[in-house]
Amino acid sequence: MIGYAIKKMLYGLLVMAGVVLVVFVLFNILPGDPARMTMGQRADVQSLEAVRKEFGLDRSKPMQFVLYVNDLSPISVLKNDSTTQAKYHYAKIINFDQKALVIKWPYLRSSYQTKRDVTAILSETVPNTFILALTAMIFATIIGVFLGVLSAVYKDSWIDKSANAFAILGISAPSFFAGIIIAWLFGFVLSDFTGLKMSGSLYSYDPFSGEILTLRNLWLPMITLGLRPLAIIVQLTRSAMLDVLAQDYIRTARAKGLSRNAIIYKHALKNALNPVITAISGWFASLLAGSFFVEYIFGYNGLGRTTVSALEMSDFPVVMGSILFIAFVFVVINILVDILYAYVDPRVKLA
Repeated sequence: MIGYAIKKMLYGLLVMAGVVLVVFVLFNILPGDPARMTMGQRADVQSLEAVRKEFGLDRSKPMQFVLYVNDLSPISVLKNDSTTQAKYHYAKIINFDQKALVIKWPYLRSSYQTKRDVTAILSETVPNTFILALTAMIFATIIGVFLGVLSAVYKDSWIDKSANAFAILGISAPSFFAGIIIAWLFGFVLSDFTGLKMSGSLYSYDPFSGEILTLRNLWLPMITLGLRPLAIIVQLTRSAMLDVLAQDYIRTARAKGLSRNAIIYKHALKNALNPVITAISGWFASLLAGSFFVEYIFGYNGLGRTTVSALEMSDFPVVMGSILFIAFVFVVINILVDILYAYVDPRVKLA
């Protein structure tokens, strides 16, 4: 188990290294001058050069990449000065004359626009997006597995046909289109009955009470974000259940006189969960990335909305930090799911 986990972690590091390279190259070929976006269109040449020097944009592209990797790496070479000590969180391993080999927390740099640490920006927005993605996944899993089981048990009935039609509709509708329709219908046309608004974040600001948790603003983006994984889970659960219900051991359980609920939920459903777990793991990480447009449509303050706003302002450190965080979540979830397989299905062996 430990050896398997270490091997997966090494693969994950290779994936993250590839993501860093691709993201860095892409953002360096995109049009736009971060210094110009920071200082404005009327900035003079001296001011622009000073900003480029501050951000390290005056160096060659290969050197910029080396310095960026040095910032991200947990093992780095840093200068021994007050600026470095204020910027990084590290512990020295080997001390040289003016530099030191250190173990440190990965540094995602500072925003071009606000000069704030990207890690601090992400720490404010990631929890909101995580709550949105988690509730959307819980909503999709509970409803999806329930409808999938019903569809398999009552195969070819009106329940089965209705569940399949709903699944096809959910897969066909893009999140940005479904979000607009849901926001308009439930947040505007039926707002007097639903009590919901077209836009709003998880926390609203009150001048007297400060930040207030506003859960009603979570409903519409949660449903919008959960529609597509819900549709996938319905179809996967139905297909897996039909396959399992046709197995010999299910017929043996029926012959022994076990109740239908015991056969379905104790024997069949447990063995049909592997593809569902795969879908849940993949979709949960995808929901973090898929929340970009949903958060923008509903005015939900999260990672997606922050990233889109940063991209509009050419605030590349914030965008790159967001992408690297999502890639890291993908890697971690895939490792955990591979290990979870062995516990859910004894037939799966870790190699």
